Amino acid sequence: MEWQLILLIVFGSLAILLASGMPIALSFLLINVSGAYVFWGAAGLDQLILSVYTSLASFELLPLPLFILMGEVLYHSGVGPLLINVLDKLMGRLPGRLSLLSVAAGVVLAVLTGASVGSVAMLGNTLMPDMLKRGYKKPMAMGPIMASGGLAVMIPPSGLAVLLGAVGEISIGKILISIVIPGLVMAVFYSAYIIGRCWLQPSVAPAYEVSAASALEILLSGLAYLLPVGGIVFLVTGVIIFGIATPTEAAATGCMGVFLMAAVYKRLNWGVVKKSVTSTMEIVGMIFLIICGARAFSTLLSFCEITKGVGDLILLMGGSPIFTIVIMQVIVLIMGCFMESASIMLITLPIFVPVVKALDFSLVWFAVIYLVNIETGLLTPPFGLNLFVMKAVAPPDTLMKEVYSAVVPFVIINILVMAVLMAFPQISLCLTHLTRLW
Repeated sequence: MEWQLILLIVFGSLAILLASGMPIALSFLLINVSGAYVFWGAAGLDQLILSVYTSLASFELLPLPLFILMGEVLYHSGVGPLLINVLDKLMGRLPGRLSLLSVAAGVVLAVLTGASVGSVAMLGNTLMPDMLKRGYKKPMAMGPIMASGGLAVMIPPSGLAVLLGAVGEISIGKILISIVIPGLVMAVFYSAYIIGRCWLQPSVAPAYEVSAASALEILLSGLAYLLPVGGIVFLVTGVIIFGIATPTEAAATGCMGVFLMAAVYKRLNWGVVKKSVTSTMEIVGMIFLIICGARAFSTLLSFCEITKGVGDLILLMGGSPIFTIVIMQVIVLIMGCFMESASIMLITLPIFVPVVKALDFSLVWFAVIYLVNIETGLLTPPFGLNLFVMKAVAPPDTLMKEVYSAVVPFVIINILVMAVLMAFPQISLCLTHLTRLW
């Protein structure tokens, strides 16, 4: 059977299963079991079990549950709103200060949670009522919140970065280090857009009187709340950059830091621990099933020569190597309009990674651009996940088309960031050169 026909059958069946509402992990599992039996017979099922075991018996996956636990502890302990109140004092009287506050809070929550959906929900519930009360137009209220929540994908600890490394078999530690600067660049671009638009069009974010905080009050608040966040940044990222710890050890130290922070703020109790651990086990179980399906799916595609066939086809489509990378990103961007992140990774990475290797590009550089694209998929209409979270926390009279229009400028900014990262690879790779770990 030709690989083109197998490709049509495999992806056609997968599309039908996903459209039917079957969970991603189960959809891929059914495809893998059926494919293994058809192509390998009974021995194929043994091979499938071996592939599943190999997928999970990997030391590199240990950071994932710890990163997720960090986010769950922060969410259930209620530390997030405390940090947002402190950041509010630092905004001064900048144009669009509440929108800028959402960007700053998005960065801080990204460091502590690594979860985009949770960040959007927390920022929406905390900041949006005050924005609308002070006369902010809905696009300037909702857009920054959705985009800033997505920064959790691009700033360690990022669960999707770990998943990308596991599925694409790329160094998770290098990915975590390499996304730091691009994530901050995105935050700077968001802030520049907000300030520029609010300066040119003041009506979208009316200025209001702000009670001035004394220098002493700002200093004490920073020491009490932001200094611990800086400590967690060091425990998660700094220890890797300076070669003190491996990514797994960094995840453990970061998790310890979040527990200590919640305890110091008297927000840690048995109920918080129980809810956090239970939620973490549920999420990790689902993600590990996805990883199992991804590795087995990759093996199936390779055995049927689909990976090689599609890879050769992509190479023939473009003249220059960088144009091939652009074609890949366009494919992911389109898929992001209709599919969620894990499904896109499982389908595209087994095909894209061998092509990137053949083109002799850095896999880490590609992973960073790919993650920006995945983050953009959370914002792209009609099915971006952050759009629906925003709709859920927005006022009841908010229309879905208003949510869509609010996010468009930030989707354009993300595409611009991808172009910058392609043109200047050193932005993604400079921190990895500083590490002594590799």
